Amino acid sequence: MTEASLIVIGTELTRGIIQDKHTQLVSRELTRLGIHMRSSVVLPDDGSVDAVLSSLVKRKGIIIVTGGLGPTQDDLTRSIIAKAFSRKLVEDPESVEFLKKRLGERFGGSNIKQAYIPEGFDTIPNENGTAPGFYGGTEEVKVIALPGPPREMEPMFTTYVLPLIRKWLDIPEEERDEYSSFITGESKLEDLCELFGPGLDWGTRFQDYRISLYVSGGSKEVRDRAVQGISGEVGKYRIVEGNLEAIDILRKTLLERNMTISCAESCSGGVASDLLSEKPGSSRYFSGSVVSYSPEVKMRVLGVPETLISEYGTISVECAKAMAEGVLKATGSDVAFSITGVAGPDESEGKKVGTVAFGFASGNGETQGVMVKLSTWGRLSIRRRASVAAFLLANSYINGEDVESIAKEWKWI
Repeated sequence: MTEASLIVIGTELTRGIIQDKHTQLVSRELTRLGIHMRSSVVLPDDGSVDAVLSSLVKRKGIIIVTGGLGPTQDDLTRSIIAKAFSRKLVEDPESVEFLKKRLGERFGGSNIKQAYIPEGFDTIPNENGTAPGFYGGTEEVKVIALPGPPREMEPMFTTYVLPLIRKWLDIPEEERDEYSSFITGESKLEDLCELFGPGLDWGTRFQDYRISLYVSGGSKEVRDRAVQGISGEVGKYRIVEGNLEAIDILRKTLLERNMTISCAESCSGGVASDLLSEKPGSSRYFSGSVVSYSPEVKMRVLGVPETLISEYGTISVECAKAMAEGVLKATGSDVAFSITGVAGPDESEGKKVGTVAFGFASGNGETQGVMVKLSTWGRLSIRRRASVAAFLLANSYINGEDVESIAKEWKWI
C-alpha cells in the first residue's frame, strides 16, 4: 500500500485538446505522504483502461482512476473496475437521492447510471457535479475512482481522498491551513510560494475564480507569517484565510450592513451579475444590473453623457464612474459598481487587451474609479478576473477605503 498508480481517462487529453492537471496534483500529494508513484498513464475513452487496470490489480498498492464516470456509453470506468474485482454493479441509494436533488426533472434515463457502483464499494461525495466517486477493493489493492473535470476531481481528492489514504496507511493528520488567492496567476503564486522558508510544505488548486493555497508544517504562527509575506508582495485583499470566493466576502459585508448593490457591466458581459444572483436569498442584497455592452446602451440606459464618451472613450475611469452612477440611480440600490474594458482578443479604443476600468458609487459617498491592466489567458479569463477584482474593490469601497490606492498597489494581476 506504499505504492500508487494513476490512470487519467479522457480522449480530449490524449488528443491534446485539454491539458492533464491531475498527475502533478496526485503525484505531489502522495509523494508527500511517503507513497511511491509507480506509474501515471493517460488513456482515451475507448475501454483501453480495461487491460491497464487488470494488470495493476495484480500488484499491491493504490490505484486512482479519474474520468469515465459520466452517463454516456463511452463512460466505462465503473463497469471495468467492477469487472477487475469480480463484483457486480449495484444501485447506491444515497447517490440516487443525490442525483434526484441535483438534476430535478432531468433525473432519469442514462443519468441513473451514475448512481451505480461496484458491490461492496463506498461513495465519495461530489459537491460540484453529478457523478459521485467511489472506492474499495481488497487489503492489498485499493481503487479510487473520481470524475475527470478538475473542478470536481480536485476538491474531492483534497477533501476526501487524502484523509482516506492517511487512514489506510495510519498516517496522522497534519495541521494544514487553507487560503484563497485572487487574480494572481497560478504559476506566479507558485513562484512566490518557493520563497517559503524551510519546514513548510504547500500546494495550490486552481479554480474558476480563485486559487486555493494549502500550507502545512511549522507552527500556525510560522504559516501565517509566511503567507502574510506573500500577501504583502501581491497587494491588499489578494490572499485571505479560509475557503472563500471573492463574492462571499462582498456578500457577507452587504448582509451585515443590510445594504443592496447593483452593477453595470460591459466587458464582463454579465459574469458579475450571475455570481451576485447565484445563491438563494440573493434578493436581500442584489438589486439588479445592466449589461451595457454598446456605447448606445451606456448612453440611453445608464445616462452616460455622449460628450464624456467622445472625450474619454468607453474604456476609461470617467466612463466607469458615470456607469456606476447611472445604474445606482436606475436601481435605487445603496451602492453600485461598474466594469468596462477590453476582453480581447483585439485591442479597442487604443487600449490593450486586459485594460479594465471600474467605477464605484453610493448615495452618500464620493464616486471612485480606477483602471488596471489584467494579464490575459483569453476572453473568459478577463471577464472572470475583472468580476473578482470588482468584488474585492467594491467591498473596500463599502468599508470607506480608497479603491484607487488599493488597486494601484496590486502586483502580478
